[in-house]
Amino acid sequence: MSRIYQEWRLLLVAMAFFTRVPVHVPDFKETDLNHAARYFPLIGILVGIVAATVYSQVLRVVPTEIAILASMAATIWLTGAFHEDGLADAADGLGGGWGKEQVLTIMQDSRLGSFGAIALFLALLAKFEVLVHLYPALLPIAMIVGHALSRFAAVLVIYTQSYVRSSGKSKPLAIKLSRGELALAAFFGLVPLVLLAPKLLITLLPVVAVWCWFGYKLKKRLGGYTGDCLGAMQQLCELAFYLGVLIWGSH
Repeated sequence: MSRIYQEWRLLLVAMAFFTRVPVHVPDFKETDLNHAARYFPLIGILVGIVAATVYSQVLRVVPTEIAILASMAATIWLTGAFHEDGLADAADGLGGGWGKEQVLTIMQDSRLGSFGAIALFLALLAKFEVLVHLYPALLPIAMIVGHALSRFAAVLVIYTQSYVRSSGKSKPLAIKLSRGELALAAFFGLVPLVLLAPKLLITLLPVVAVWCWFGYKLKKRLGGYTGDCLGAMQQLCELAFYLGVLIWGSH
């Protein structure tokens, strides 16, 4: 199997697992997900482009607020609310559980609890409010950068921590990425930053702060991460980036 063909397969795996795009993965093996993590930020770029495109086109006929809602709805549909679901489950587990096993058990419960509902509502509301107050010219760029960067933040969790659940839909991600795989993920996660003015790189500070804080919480409470925690990290870092753009992009 050629190297190019193998990389193409892994990209298709990432596309199939993290979006609703109907793609066929030839010769799929569960272990393919181990190595598809290198393309998660690239999926973020594609999702960000969809978000920016929907916003820009809908804005032609409706006010900004409705265009932003349409953009958010489009990305939620495109990803199957995969990361939002992770945020809700992680909030339920970390908010309602005491010991590690109790936290993991609550996360596996398919029912939405109080902590999860509140976290999801506040996260979506905060994202909407922050985006509404960004400069219109910055919005499409912020969406592309935010989706890519936040998925790279999740990949960094995979690289720096250990998987702690023995079963579940994200079990294939329970690996340590190689440096080469991390470098490729970093390329796709960070290259959209060239779309920003150099002075706006300071917007990364809230992302770094949130990543360190939540990563520490995961290490302390669970000793590692679960698939739900990766979704939560993506959502929190995406919001943190938008907040950074709001703070420093308005000056």
